[in-house]
Amino acid sequence: MSDPAPGAMRAFYSLLANNAVAGVVNYTVWFALTFWVFLETRSVFATGMIAGVFLVLTAVFAVWFGSLVDHHSKTRVMLGSSLASLALYAAGLALLLATPEPVFRDVAAPQLWLLIGLVMLGVIAGNVRNIALPTLVTTLVPEDRRDRANGLVGMATGIGFLTTSVVSGLLVAWSGMSGALIFALGMTVLVVAQLATVRLPADAAAPAAHSPDAPAGTGRGVDLAGTLKVVAAVPGLFALILFATFNNFLGGVFMALMDAYGLSLMPVEAWGLLWGGVSVAFIVAGLVIARTGLGPRPLRTLMIVNLLMWGVASVFTLWPSIALLAAGCAAWMFLGPWAEAAEQTTLQKVVPYERQGRVFGFAQAVEQAASPLTAFLIGPLTQFVVIPLMSEGGAGAAAIGGWFGTGPERGMALVFTLAGLIGLLVTVLAFNSRPYRRLSNAYAASGPSS
Repeated sequence: MSDPAPGAMRAFYSLLANNAVAGVVNYTVWFALTFWVFLETRSVFATGMIAGVFLVLTAVFAVWFGSLVDHHSKTRVMLGSSLASLALYAAGLALLLATPEPVFRDVAAPQLWLLIGLVMLGVIAGNVRNIALPTLVTTLVPEDRRDRANGLVGMATGIGFLTTSVVSGLLVAWSGMSGALIFALGMTVLVVAQLATVRLPADAAAPAAHSPDAPAGTGRGVDLAGTLKVVAAVPGLFALILFATFNNFLGGVFMALMDAYGLSLMPVEAWGLLWGGVSVAFIVAGLVIARTGLGPRPLRTLMIVNLLMWGVASVFTLWPSIALLAAGCAAWMFLGPWAEAAEQTTLQKVVPYERQGRVFGFAQAVEQAASPLTAFLIGPLTQFVVIPLMSEGGAGAAAIGGWFGTGPERGMALVFTLAGLIGLLVTVLAFNSRPYRRLSNAYAASGPSS
């Protein structure tokens, strides 16, 4: 690609702010849904199934979303995303208001799962933005500043976590799910109105697959075969995606159990406020990356960060302590943007721009595909196997209950600890692998993006 046009950075900052607000809206709804369903049903099985379905649909739609990003104007795709969310949230609110509240306390009620489906699809529609924004970093930001721009993306995500957790917890406590949906509808209208005012430079506004740099024969379809060829052509890139996939496999544990574990230790308002507090670490990390960058070897940064993350995951629930939980979540939040920025910076350099939407979408699809399996398994496994194991009279309680503790929340804690230890082992193996060295060398040898 040529250097970004004048005014490109101003457009990037406008889109970053718009994306941040849209993310706050969508994930406020998502957190609120998870909180509300658990409080209504008190079912870990239900929250595990919600997480699993969410991740399945995220993976299913990701490649298609990537093709939309490559073949259409980025701002139009983002606008369509918000309009789809708006319609789905409105349908969810209508169903919620038309259904008697006691119905939603039955985990088998069709109305509950229809509401979950509508809200979930509204959140997933917003995922187009998460694919479009990294490609906009490529076209709007000079290469030597992209790692810092990715840090700003992480900072915006952190602001979203901070706002989302506090707002969703308070909304559910004060007005249930209806308040969260009314909030989402009002804010989404504002997001659409602001996005309509953003103007991109001509080269950035053009669909990537139809830009002057695009190779002949680039079609308008999903073109999964062509995307696989691009990924395979970069030494070690498949391995990076598979490594992230395994991390997400273990990450499904956290999606399935984190809210249930936190809500077992404190009220929903306090849990939301705690997430708001620890999310400051996400913002701080983004600011640090924006100022210092990732260094000349982002893949090495990625591996070191993963060692630290899984080390934290293996110890932050060893004791039933709110302070230890908060410290572990804060550390996880601080380290997350480094890993995300390192992966994005690598892909932005080694993948041709006209394919980046599809490659980002493909990577997201593959990486997310593992988490549903974990979430689907972990909810029932924890509910029906590990929790009884750690309850009074269970074999786990007899073996380690004297120092680890017993009861349902300690069963969930044991799953977190085991996941952290497995992640630590796999990261050590990946750090010393041949694909890691090959991709590091490919990144160093690729030179300036073209």
